[in-house]
Order: sequence, then structure tokens, then C-alpha cells
Amino acid sequence: MRNAVLAILAALVLAVAALPAGAVAPDEILEDPALEQRARDLSANLRCMVCQNQSIDDSDAPLAKDLRVLVRERLVAGDTNGEVIDYLVARYGEFVLLKPRFSWNTLLLWAVAPLALLVGGATLFVAARRRTRTLATARTTTLSDTEQAELDRILAEGGDGR
Repeated sequence: MRNAVLAILAALVLAVAALPAGAVAPDEILEDPALEQRARDLSANLRCMVCQNQSIDDSDAPLAKDLRVLVRERLVAGDTNGEVIDYLVARYGEFVLLKPRFSWNTLLLWAVAPLALLVGGATLFVAARRRTRTLATARTTTLSDTEQAELDRILAEGGDGR
């Protein structure tokens, strides 16, 4: 019984340790829980310009901290979520967004994966049809009398054709 309790306790400790650690320092947290939640939602979708594949919410980089503070300052000043995002995009470019907006500038980015999937599927379909036709043609092809006689002669001699 004691081993089972220890195993459950160890599993809980490992589960908690596996959770992503937020890099938000206690001095950054806003007193208003609604504003803090908005800040967390925004910063979870903003890219750390140093780490590049982490959100500013998860990054310990000094620039990420500056961006988290900037987001909170803008929210306290009364900006909407959209205004905060627009401000950061104007300042740092679309790269600051972890999920880029759909626009003419990002059309290629959004279209490449589905197009590659379609091209790959079409290629496989054409190759399969071509193979099926080749196999069907090979099965229905008969030898002429001359070819059949040559084949019989080769087989009678031992099959090596010499």
C-alpha cells in the first residue's frame, strides 16, 4: 500500500514538473485579474525575438520581459487586444506573431502546405494509374508465333539464351 502511495506521489511530481514553466515574474503580474488574463492571452501568441520559437510568456530572455511589460503597460493604458497587437506588429513586424495573420503577404506561407499535399496526392494517383495500365497491358499482351517459337527454343536449351 505504501509503495502505491509513493508511486502516485512520484507520478504527480513528474506531471507537475512536465508542465511548461511560465517566465512571468511576480513583479510583472497585474493586480486586476481580468487584465492579467488578457496580458497572458496576448503574450502566449507573441514570439520572443531572441528565442524565436517560444512565446514571450515562456521565455526568460530580457527582451521577452520587456515585451511582457510593454503589453501590460498598453493594457493598463486602455488599449484593446487588437491595438496592442497592431502596436507590436508596427514596431517589430509580422514576425512577432507566433501565428501570422492571413493576408496577401502571407498567402504563400498559408498555401504551400495544402498545395504540396495536393501535388503529392495527384502524383501518387497518376503513378498508380500508370502502373495499373502497364500491368494490365503486360497481362494481355500475347507473343507472336515467332516469339513463342524463340521462347520455346530458349527454354528447351536450358533457359540462358546462349
